[in-house]
Amino acid sequence: MNSWADSLAPARMRRVAVVAPRAALRDTLVRVADAGCVELDRPDGSGHDTLGPAARHLRTLTAGPARPRLSATRPDLDALHREGRADLLAGEAQLETYQQAAVAHGTAAALAGWCPATEVDRLAARLADVGGAVVPLRAPRGIDPPTRLHDTGTVRRSLVPLVRTYGTVPYADVDPTLPAGIAYVVMFGMMFGDAGHGTLLLLAALLLRSGRPRRWASLRPLWPFLAGAGVTSTLAGFAYGEFFGPTGVLPVLWLNPLDQPMRLLGSAIAFGAGLLALAYAAGIVNRWREGGPSRALYAASGIAGATVFLGLAALAAGFALHTPALTAGGATLALAGLALAGTGLFATSGGGASGALQTGVQLFDVVVRIGSNTVSFARLAAFGLTHAALGDIVWQGTTALAAAGPLAVLAALLLFALGNALAFALEALVAGVQALRLEFYELFSRVFDAEGRPFRPWHVPTQTEHEQVPPLIGTEVPS
Repeated sequence: MNSWADSLAPARMRRVAVVAPRAALRDTLVRVADAGCVELDRPDGSGHDTLGPAARHLRTLTAGPARPRLSATRPDLDALHREGRADLLAGEAQLETYQQAAVAHGTAAALAGWCPATEVDRLAARLADVGGAVVPLRAPRGIDPPTRLHDTGTVRRSLVPLVRTYGTVPYADVDPTLPAGIAYVVMFGMMFGDAGHGTLLLLAALLLRSGRPRRWASLRPLWPFLAGAGVTSTLAGFAYGEFFGPTGVLPVLWLNPLDQPMRLLGSAIAFGAGLLALAYAAGIVNRWREGGPSRALYAASGIAGATVFLGLAALAAGFALHTPALTAGGATLALAGLALAGTGLFATSGGGASGALQTGVQLFDVVVRIGSNTVSFARLAAFGLTHAALGDIVWQGTTALAAAGPLAVLAALLLFALGNALAFALEALVAGVQALRLEFYELFSRVFDAEGRPFRPWHVPTQTEHEQVPPLIGTEVPS
């Protein structure tokens, strides 16, 4: 069982060596490829650029590219060539590349790589009966392990693409998958606040979960993400009193966006400030893990930047509440944060007059970014107002038509259906894009200061002698 702390970091990697007798190297590599849990060091090209027999057969084959597969036993390459088995030849070509790159010593051969710590024992058990072994190694200095985000749970698996779209999380950083997913669906719900439209999203999520429609089956893992957006939209709809617009079906539990826009605007900015504070907290942890306490202290996305942010927040609160003590404290805190950030920026600028000028410009940018990023969350209110306004227009048009007489009722129903369909489509697209923008530019820009390297295990499935599987043409052969 992994602890909750383990779930907040990428999967722990172990540096390993796959060792086998030279006579059993192929059988060992076949099992490594079938397990698909080891990223073997790729050959550097020096001394390993000679094509092996399988690669030469594959090059002369007239069939198109195929998804690689491996035979459990050593195949007859000439027979595979005659049969047009591009899939098995492609798998053998990859295996030959790793065989050539193996380091041989006496009767043994070895390849180094990375493997998730939780998979090491399982892999060792698979290799034992063919004479192979997995030997843990000390991680090389100056080289970060590849990153693999945890994707074992149904919900987490649906949220991982949100983080991967932005970039690869550095191995030392926290894994923001769950917090980022929660923040995204909450922001989406604030902009798409309508209980009726949220219910439609929930129904769409249930359809995806059931595998329907079949042409969208590849999107099935995303159904929890879509369901989360539907839940937050429905809850916001209850808060706003919106059910396919201001139909009066639901009472207003919190505020009517069109009647109290300033209250909604203030709430959106306050919510955004809270998210920025959490992003700074994650940034401090990441800077500490990446470069130690000094890196965390002086970085603009670490303690220095967080201090400036808190100081400016206190300064703004002091002005708004007419509290001189809070204003003075906020100004002092902001100046202290700028001094820390300036020290770090000047140290990395090279010093001198040009370094001082560069530091001044960067400090100005720090202040401007904090202000603009905080105000940027006003779009949560702006697009929430837009959604409510579209619903109000459709509802007013519907009621006006319905009052024109019995014959106009059908036209009113048609207007209501088409208007809500248009509002649903437009606002779902806009809210989705805007929530993604806020996630990436305002939040992730503070959480991440570098990009890691994704974990790419070598995986080629094994075909047994009893399987009769035709070549899978049309898929690129991995290099």
